[in-house]
Amino acid sequence: MGPPHIAGFKPTARIYKMAILLAAAVAVSLTMWMASSLLGTELAPSLGAKLPGVLGGAKQPVAGSITTSVQGSARVPYEDPAAPGARVNGAMVALVRNSELDGLRKSIRMFEDRFNRRFKYPYVLLNDQNFTQEFRDGIAAITKNEVRYGVLDNTQWAYSPSVTAEGTAEMLELNKNRYMYGGSLSYRFMCRFQSGMFYRHPLVRDLDWYWRIEPDVEYYCDIDYDPFVYMRDNGIKYGFTIAPREGRYTVESLWYHTREWIKKNSDLLPARSLVNWVMGTDGHYNLCHFWSNFEIVDLSLYRSAAYESYFRYLDDAKGFFYERWGDAPVHSIAASLLLAKGEIHWFEDIGYKHPGMMHCPRDAAMHSKCICDPAKSYTYRSACQTRFAKVNNMNKERMLQLINNSEADYRSFNETAPELAPA
Repeated sequence: MGPPHIAGFKPTARIYKMAILLAAAVAVSLTMWMASSLLGTELAPSLGAKLPGVLGGAKQPVAGSITTSVQGSARVPYEDPAAPGARVNGAMVALVRNSELDGLRKSIRMFEDRFNRRFKYPYVLLNDQNFTQEFRDGIAAITKNEVRYGVLDNTQWAYSPSVTAEGTAEMLELNKNRYMYGGSLSYRFMCRFQSGMFYRHPLVRDLDWYWRIEPDVEYYCDIDYDPFVYMRDNGIKYGFTIAPREGRYTVESLWYHTREWIKKNSDLLPARSLVNWVMGTDGHYNLCHFWSNFEIVDLSLYRSAAYESYFRYLDDAKGFFYERWGDAPVHSIAASLLLAKGEIHWFEDIGYKHPGMMHCPRDAAMHSKCICDPAKSYTYRSACQTRFAKVNNMNKERMLQLINNSEADYRSFNETAPELAPA
């Protein structure tokens, strides 16, 4: 049965050829749609590049723009083998509540797509309460990688030995309207745990490396290499993405006690370090810190004699509960005191957002891997990020000289670092 006859119409060989090509294009499109539905991957761009005569080729991003499509290479099926090369003994670690299931599912889904489907590191999830079966089922539905669940004991999720519940309650009432989480007891338990307890947990203490993740964070860019291996191979111990300023009222006495610890424990400090990233030439704290909701760390840093001594000193100083010392400034001051600049790395190529701030790479070469707008990135406006790029290591002798010459009044830093002080 031939094609329908239309009066006055005479099909030619050219028309027949065009009809055949059109039918072939439709068949290829249907095949790609069915394959992508079955595999959960987007094959059209790669097939289009191989069949430009039929599909017109894959659409190329315009220079200077951000593509919002996900390329086929960004989604690796679980059935694929792990990425080649030796992995480290590391894991993704999150402190999370049962009520944060949806937020953590969102984070893991994006993290899997961007990185961990290929590299297959385990997740360690910690909670101050037992995880519910609903939580476990919700996480199992979002990743096929190993998930280990742990509960904190009453020594890890606890008051500092130097404070009392009654004294803490008084300070919570005093500070509840002074700053965010000023009246929150659980937030203080969290900051103390993240500052000096998490790496002692049975599910973490045997790890060499950890990558901190949290609920409701976003990963904007494909990560097609292993940051753990990169850090190991390059002698890097601490990795970060965002470096903001700390609220001055939350750490009113932190630098005072840090300085006292330095004076008493200078033998634990290296000959040179990046301490002048957090300390000005006046010897005072400038409020800079690495935002620790994202950090990738060689855990030998936190297990070192120097860090353990520093944490114990701070724990005795009562500031985790009577003020609101966060783990971010504690980690950051310690890293700056104990590491050289070459041991700290800014992962500029990892696009990341935590509620409140985001980082998006502005390198044009990253645009095909990211789905974010560099113009909205906080990092390129951050005084602390700029300072990190500019400062170099400081000798221990020079640091001690500045520390000893600075005034004892820890509250004076606000006037001596006006370029970094919050409004």
